[in-house]
Amino acid sequence: MSETPAPRPADLLHFATPPVHPTAEEERTHRRQRLAGALRLFAAFGYEDGVSGHLTARDPEYDDCYWVNPFGEPFAGIRASDLLLVDGDGRVRHGEHRVNQAAFGVHAAVHRARPEVVAVAHTHTTHGRALAALGELIEPITQESCAFYRDHALFDAYTGAAVDEDEGPAIAAALGPYKAIVLRNHGLLTVGDSVDAAAWWFIAMERACEIQLAARAAGKPVPIGHKDALASRAQLGSDLVAWFSYQPLWRRISRAEPELLS
Repeated sequence: MSETPAPRPADLLHFATPPVHPTAEEERTHRRQRLAGALRLFAAFGYEDGVSGHLTARDPEYDDCYWVNPFGEPFAGIRASDLLLVDGDGRVRHGEHRVNQAAFGVHAAVHRARPEVVAVAHTHTTHGRALAALGELIEPITQESCAFYRDHALFDAYTGAAVDEDEGPAIAAALGPYKAIVLRNHGLLTVGDSVDAAAWWFIAMERACEIQLAARAAGKPVPIGHKDALASRAQLGSDLVAWFSYQPLWRRISRAEPELLS
């Protein structure tokens, strides 16, 4: 009988961690590629709804400037080179397409209010809109939903499709220090210290909405207690955990559709 192979030294095992780039240009390329990948994943998950929905990433060098998907371009075909650089006043600084001024105003306000936030995600998803129509928060009824326990907010107002100049700052104020917000009668918005984290929180939040609605339709959900919910959030609710959770999705989309990197 053969001997069992010797254990591999831990320092020889691959374990991906968030990259650190030595120059702003390398970091910019990284953020643009991750943004293009997240948009394609959102398309694959059915998060696209006409011209609604945007993902933004703060530029690592230019003050008050953000990369965003072009108005009217389908998520599924976005490449890093297609993204627009737009300043906080909605003026396109790099790119050949227009930006959705009303929607971008919300993102710019959140970025300005939260300088530590790298990325903001907002699209009109089915279950997110359903929960938003109820004007409710995510309940701690699963391990995963505890990541949002007392770490998301409700914007308890609806002002129509056209966003006025006061709504962005109002949404940013309602978001406060949290990772996510339910926009009543509208949908979901998430933030993160990386594109990966913001995208993961959006995916996780949409799934939490789906499970909450399904559980309620089936019966009376049993909530996780306050102490245990806080403990689970401490384990699962950081942007670093979100980054790790997102990596299988990034590998899947970047390997299947490598042209997104161009």
